[in-house]
Amino acid sequence: MDSMKEQLVISYQNPVGGMTEIGDPFVLKTNDLYYMFATSEPSRGFKVWKSKNLVDWDDEGLAYDHEMQPEEWATGDFWAPEVIYHRNKYFMTYSARDRQGHLKIAIAASESPSGPFIDICKDIVRQEGSYIDGHIFKEDDGTLFFYYVKDCSENIINGKHVSQIFVQPLNDDLTQLVGEPQLLLEPDSEWEGLDADFQWNEGPFVIKHQEKYYLMYSANFFGSADYSVGYAIAEHPMGHFIKAEENPILVKDLEKGISGPGHNSVTTSLSGNDMYIVYHTHTFPDNPSGNRQMNIDRLYVEDGKLKVDGPTANKQYIFL
Repeated sequence: MDSMKEQLVISYQNPVGGMTEIGDPFVLKTNDLYYMFATSEPSRGFKVWKSKNLVDWDDEGLAYDHEMQPEEWATGDFWAPEVIYHRNKYFMTYSARDRQGHLKIAIAASESPSGPFIDICKDIVRQEGSYIDGHIFKEDDGTLFFYYVKDCSENIINGKHVSQIFVQPLNDDLTQLVGEPQLLLEPDSEWEGLDADFQWNEGPFVIKHQEKYYLMYSANFFGSADYSVGYAIAEHPMGHFIKAEENPILVKDLEKGISGPGHNSVTTSLSGNDMYIVYHTHTFPDNPSGNRQMNIDRLYVEDGKLKVDGPTANKQYIFL
């Protein structure tokens, strides 16, 4: 391999980064660098890791520290941070438990992807109940759409605890949702655990490809080996989304030591030519828990269908 190819191609083997005790990994590409945010210790905020190649990651410390906020509105359960670049700033969406015991989704802002992020809105959904897993999709014209999960902890339907995915437009300064909530997805397939008392469609993430919108999501309990990824397709960010018949597209492979692959994000190579799915798996597949690690595999669209070259545990290549 010559020096030019060494700059463009890097080999790796999942899991990547060497970090454990994380979950819900989100990767932001900005200024030819990658930043990874995750549910992580310490439990008062979110750390950030930086990379030049998606494989080798440096711990940059806390990007969001709740103890440094103007108001310490939350008591714990800081989950699922995501960051976008908009109007020359970086905005983080995350969920945490408020002092009344409900899970709420907040928005924080920073001049840098490494932080510090400062809260600008502590409850973007502003509805009764618990809400998690905020995801912001930015349309080509800059319009923002906010996807979120009505959490099963307080959402009981026909005697079942159910997590559902909703969407609303988001105003340009990221402080207020617009219009009425639109229900997009809820558990309705056998692989999504319909017999269980607790059911999940969560971790929404949207990509656009050839004027179609692909809404990726995770189903089943995150602490279960059966935690998996599916997707749905629509002609508009607000739906109507139709789940793919071939779901799920990312599932466990216990023979390879892969358990509970899910809650993904998507990033691209530095050239923008290749897509990669970023997801967590259980650090100890024989004893699945909240202890998780980061994985990366190739993601692509073929004949209108979203496909993953994974989950993998052997040597792979990233084309930067």
